[in-house]
Formats: sequence, structure tokens, C-alpha cells
Amino acid sequence: MFLRSLFLALLSFVSVAAVAQVPAFTHQDTLRGAITPERAWWDLTYYHLNIRVNPADSTIRGVNTVQYKVLSPNQRMQLDLQEPMRIEKIVQNGQELTYTRDGSAYFIQLAAQQRPGDVNEVEVYYGGQPQVSENPPWSGGLTWKQDANGNPFVATSCQGDGASLWWPCKDHMYDEVDSMLISVTVPEKLMDVSNGRLRKVDQNNDGTKTFHWFVSNPINNYGVNVNVGDYVHFSETFQGEKGPLDCDYYVLRNDLSKAKKQFKEVKRMLTAFEHWFGPYPFYEDSYKLVQVPYLGMEHQSSVTYGNGFKNGYLGRDLSGTGWGQKFDYIIVHESGHEWFANNITYKDIADMWIHESFTDYSESLFLDYFYGTKAANEYVIGLRKNIKNDRPIIGYYNVNNSGSGDMYYKGANMLHTLRQIVNDDAKWRSILRGLNKEFYHQTVTTQQIEDYLSAQVGSDLSPFFDQYLRDVRIPELEYQQTGSTLKYRWNNTVAGFNMPIKVLINGKEKWLKPTTTWQELRGVTPKASIKVDPNFYVTATSAAAAGTK
Repeated sequence: MFLRSLFLALLSFVSVAAVAQVPAFTHQDTLRGAITPERAWWDLTYYHLNIRVNPADSTIRGVNTVQYKVLSPNQRMQLDLQEPMRIEKIVQNGQELTYTRDGSAYFIQLAAQQRPGDVNEVEVYYGGQPQVSENPPWSGGLTWKQDANGNPFVATSCQGDGASLWWPCKDHMYDEVDSMLISVTVPEKLMDVSNGRLRKVDQNNDGTKTFHWFVSNPINNYGVNVNVGDYVHFSETFQGEKGPLDCDYYVLRNDLSKAKKQFKEVKRMLTAFEHWFGPYPFYEDSYKLVQVPYLGMEHQSSVTYGNGFKNGYLGRDLSGTGWGQKFDYIIVHESGHEWFANNITYKDIADMWIHESFTDYSESLFLDYFYGTKAANEYVIGLRKNIKNDRPIIGYYNVNNSGSGDMYYKGANMLHTLRQIVNDDAKWRSILRGLNKEFYHQTVTTQQIEDYLSAQVGSDLSPFFDQYLRDVRIPELEYQQTGSTLKYRWNNTVAGFNMPIKVLINGKEKWLKPTTTWQELRGVTPKASIKVDPNFYVTATSAAAAGTK
């Protein structure tokens, strides 16, 4: 396993170096992206994030209580908070602790003996004006806007840049907190909507209200969110595989009628995705769709929405086929992340494809459920025009580095190609549902997903994933026909690439099993028409036409 991991790391390095200069990573990148010794010895069990959001001066101030279980003896703990936010004091058992800061990492010296098996907690007091997102949700931070009536409209988004942009936490994806209470104080005319279920609302004496939201399932850091606005609420119940699922919707007052019409898409989404992926993973915490002043994001049980109450991606069809206008992209895509991102979560952002490739492909599966396989195929094939093949899909590990944006469209086409290899829709559905059962509420690595898929497909898919995740080349089926003999091989591939492929020979389907050396098929009609099934993300070249011998 170590040699395999080393080989994959070297392969990724070589592939990246071949197309782009290796990024220059810093000490801060390592502190952010690695499981440091100061993180490894303790396991998160519970957070109580208790904050006041003040739109008047764009500040957040409060305390995060961090509960943890001691795994091994250590007296030094790392928590993270990015500038310009500042930790003001840290307390354990009533005693104020000393700490040092190294950029965004705070190293706390614990006074009490940390004994394995003990469950302890620290209280982290902090405040400041968090970074403002310049381009949410692609750049992290807070969005401070106003609605059409002049009311504050505020939201968080922080994938990639980190939750520590706005609250102190163990800001690494490998360790999800088991449960969490989110208490948010806002001006009394406004409402906060966060993750989980609303436990209570406190009316305070200073013209504010405090909303208490409890998350009973494990949740990743970037999935935690705060949304503040002049919201109105409506709801419905979805009869799902695990029984009644509460679906709650929070939208700006002026948009209620539009939302009641557009949000009918939610039940369609849940119907399709429970079919393909299994039960919605967070029945205990409900499903919520919350309007925000940016496009949208997959915050767990609190999916955010800003798609203008129209189908497509801000009204556009990303595939160019017309099928993208049949659904609301943000409702379908961001909700698909409840299965792939929030249920199954990457341990390292280098493996972000686990979130984005499966979820991008979920759009095609949504179409498959309601409009048929032909529609689904046309849509995902149409997405190929957006693929850049600029760098590998997998990024660099332990430095908070994600791979190419091709993890969306190329990743979806990789999975679509894998579906063709499986060549059995019932089995493909079983594999997808099995993924969400096998890795239920877990953080995972690419290797775990690869191993699972190889086992379920019944074939070593290592060369397949090396090609599509760690290389930028599109596999090329090279062929030539001499008389009644068809010769064929894979070109433009990693060593050992041996993906089977379906071709049409004079219109009749035929499975070939090419390798990187020439294979032969005899008895073919001379000058036959050879076409590759377009559902495979490959190219094809006639060697004779290219003058190759």
C-alpha cells in the first residue's frame, strides 16, 4: 500500500510538472493543510458556536466551545483563525491559557493533564471584521448586502479558504465534529438560518434575538453556515425512504411567491437522488433551502440558493443541449452534495473530485430519472466543451491544494465512462447507493473510493483512475484495418491502461479490450465503418489515415 501511494504521489507530481510549474507552497500552507502533531492527538466531539452578527459594522464576536476526546498524551493544541479575526482569550476549567500564533494557526498550551480517553473542552473568545468575499462562493468570507427593502442580507461561504475565516475551529477536513449547537444573535427584525433544527429563539433585552440551531449529525467545517436576513418561512414534507422528511424554505419577503413555485424542484430532486444514491443522509437535521445574496453552496442541511428562481445555471444551459433548462441547477447540484460532500467527505482537499465529480454527474442522473437515459447522455456529453485538461484533477496533499476545475465536467464524464464499463444500470445504481452506505458520514481518501469501485466493478481500475484523475491526456483509440483484420490499441495513456470500450462496426455493437500494444480482431468486413460509442470520454484515430504503420 505504501509503494502504491508513493507511486501515485510521484505520478501526480510528474503529470502536474509536465503541464505546469509546481506551485510554491508555504509554511502556512502546511499548517493549514496537514494533520499536524498538534491536531492529531485529539478528536472533535462537539462545538457550541455562540456569536453575535452585527451588520451595522460588519463584525462577528463571540465564543466557540470546543469539546474533544484525548487520543494520546499531549499538552499543545492547534486551533485556527484567519486574520483579520483575532482570538482574545482561551479558557479551560476557568483558567485562562497561554498561546502563541503562527499566522492563522494558534498553538495553545494546556495546563491540565490531557489523559487518553478524557473528554475536555476549551472556550475560545474571539472577534473582528471577517474577510469580505469578493466573489462568493468561489472566494471565501462574508457577504454583507441589503435586500430590496434596505434590510441587511448577510451570508457566509468558505469552502477551500476555510471556516477559520470567520470562526475559530480545527480547520482540517479529516476530523468532523460529531454534533454542534450554533447560536446566532442578530437584530430583532432579522432572522438567522443555520444548519440543523431550530431549537429555540431567545428575545433579548437589547433589541436582538438569538437563534439556536442544533446539528445532530457529523458536519464538516465549511458546511457550517450563518445566513441573516428578513426571511419568511414555508415548509412541506417529503415521504422518503426513511419516512417523512421535513423540508423548510427560507426566502426574502418579496420573493415568497416565486420561491413557492420554483422550490417545487426540491421534491423532484429528492425523489431522483434517493433512487440513485439512497436515503437523504440527514433526516434527523431536516432539509433546508435558504436564499442568499450569492449563487449558492452545499451547506449541510442548510443548502443556500441564489439562482434567481429560474432553471439552468443563472438561466443558462451549461451543456448547450437544452437539457440543462429542464432543472434548477443550484437546487439539483448543491443538494446533490448532501450525498457527495456532506455524507461522504474528502479528508484532504486534494481529493475534492470526490465531491464535485459525483455531484456534477448527479445532474445527468437527475435527467435520467425524469427524462430518460438519452437525455442524460446528451447532457453529460455536452459538458465536455467546458473541459480544459490544464492540470490533473487531484491536487497536492497536505498543503490545502485542490486540483483542476476539470473535477466538475471531466470528472462527470469519467464517471459516465465508468457507467458504460459497468454496462448494467441496476448494478450502477447499486454501486452508487453502496458508496453512500459504505462510507456513511465518513471522511475518505481517493484510494478508498478507488478500491471500493474496483471491488464492485470486479476489475482493477487503477490505470483508469490514474488516467483520468492524475493525467491530463485524453485516451486515444488508435486503429487500422487491413483487409478483414482490425488492429487497435490505446495511445496517449498511462502505462498499463486497458479500459474496455464499445465500438460500432458497420452499426453493430462490439466490445473491444485494447491495451497499449496492438490487438487484432479478425473477420471484419473490409473497409468497415468504425465508430466509438460517444458515451466514452476518449478520442479515436484511424492509424491508416494518419499514415501510422
